[in-house]
Amino acid sequence: MIINLLENFTINDCALLLSAALMTYVAYYYYTYFTRVNPLPGPIPIPFIGNLPHIHWQFKGDAQMFYDYCHEKYGDIYEIYSTYTGVRSIVLCRKEYIENFLSERSAHWTRFPNFKGPDELGIEGKGLVFNNNFKSWIYNRHFFLQAIMSPKFTDEAIDWTNERFNKLDSYWNKLFLKEEIIKENKNIFNMFQWLNQYSFDMIIKLLTGKRPDLMKAYFDTFGDEKSGPSAIVCDSAKIVQALRIFLADYAIFYSISPFLRHYFPFFKNKADNLLQNMKFVNKKLDAIIKKRRQEIEDIPLDEHLPHDILTSMIIKNTLRDVNYIEAGKATKAMTDTEIRGNLFDGLLGGCNKTANMLSFIIYYISRNPDVKKKMLKEIDSIFQDDKIRPITKDDYYSLSYCEAIVKEVARILPAMRSFSRYTNKSDKIAGYQWPAGITFIIDIKAIHNKDDYWEEPNRFNPDRWMVENFEPKKNSFIMFGGGLRSCPGRKLAMIELVCTMVLLFRKYDINLVDTNSPIKTRSIAIFVDCFELLVEIKPRN
Repeated sequence: MIINLLENFTINDCALLLSAALMTYVAYYYYTYFTRVNPLPGPIPIPFIGNLPHIHWQFKGDAQMFYDYCHEKYGDIYEIYSTYTGVRSIVLCRKEYIENFLSERSAHWTRFPNFKGPDELGIEGKGLVFNNNFKSWIYNRHFFLQAIMSPKFTDEAIDWTNERFNKLDSYWNKLFLKEEIIKENKNIFNMFQWLNQYSFDMIIKLLTGKRPDLMKAYFDTFGDEKSGPSAIVCDSAKIVQALRIFLADYAIFYSISPFLRHYFPFFKNKADNLLQNMKFVNKKLDAIIKKRRQEIEDIPLDEHLPHDILTSMIIKNTLRDVNYIEAGKATKAMTDTEIRGNLFDGLLGGCNKTANMLSFIIYYISRNPDVKKKMLKEIDSIFQDDKIRPITKDDYYSLSYCEAIVKEVARILPAMRSFSRYTNKSDKIAGYQWPAGITFIIDIKAIHNKDDYWEEPNRFNPDRWMVENFEPKKNSFIMFGGGLRSCPGRKLAMIELVCTMVLLFRKYDINLVDTNSPIKTRSIAIFVDCFELLVEIKPRN
């Protein structure tokens, strides 16, 4: 009977069956939507693709514009749906709503649900950023805090900032600062591109101890003075490109269902390309780790080792670790897989965000002459017109107004527009009782620009940070997140931002080519990226 039935099954019957299945799914989808717990306002989702059309059609793919629109239309708490069917996210835009997430004792420490995607991509349970395994995550976090907060690492970061800036200065002198070039108005360039290479050079050096000199590779794209990139520059450039591919596409392993990733050509091609990209990154990082292990073995025990994160990870809880403790699990050394995960996260976290923040800082200083004047006064009071002396740790701790500028830029235009938290158990949040398994998105920009917490929130005013005993209201300034998930690299980030800003403006007169145009940014995933910052530079008189 079944065979006879199949023999009589026509294409029309197949179409009818598929139509019925689709209609049933759509009916169930909207039944679930309209009977959801704690219904909130928000754009109505579409089966299979959630709010994807709103972002890509209405706002041309710019996520920040979408979030700004929703905040204005729906208020301080609303909901959106990702492209993965059934994944609902609650967006929170008030500091009072996020207290349960930013406490050091919060039970909601994970960022994402336990999707299959991260396992498939090979990042689940590794490093910090994507790790949902608490024991592994807390172990890695403790290491990063111990390493980055050490005085030696602070000295290393400042020394390397001086060295990289001098290299940048030498390239600019050849390309833009000759008298005839300035007279011909050829001293104009895209500052963001230079800062991007500069920040990658910084993070690769601090993480691995290697000097990749990606700025040299970028310099070689100008003019005729080309010597050809070294092997380490080529390798570093390839890793950087692979990281950019990851940042652009990794969200499909969180927001696209496995069925679509495996069987629909468009998503399958993207997923397959990203998997190949990860294999390449893992292979390169494994080679770097293996080489460093050998270098450490070849160094006598009584000689000092280089002070970089990779070396610290390799010797962690070994006899070469000054903090070695021989007691039970405290003696556990890091495996190559654990080291690779941390190295990967460090490279991801320390590259684009720094270049974007430096671009935003230059933009706002150039647009505000009074701020620029006060900044230069503080710089000159410390350096006494010396434009060559390296910046020191004592200088860094004396640059209070420059630090205020960095904080104010991060307040008014955060380089990371949001972060997420996932409820591991039921809890009362924003006045509603929620079950376990809900994703919340904290809108940093909305909180940073709310007039309930900030006087004249839309005005760029670093002086607000200089008022004696000033402290922002609790959870109203979350430049580095908060709670257990606060950024472990926040100290390094502030050192790099403040020191680079001072070295730039101490020596150069930097002005925007067009002071009236808004800064050119786009928002992909959770980041706000600058893609062009045209400036004119001259030696500062």
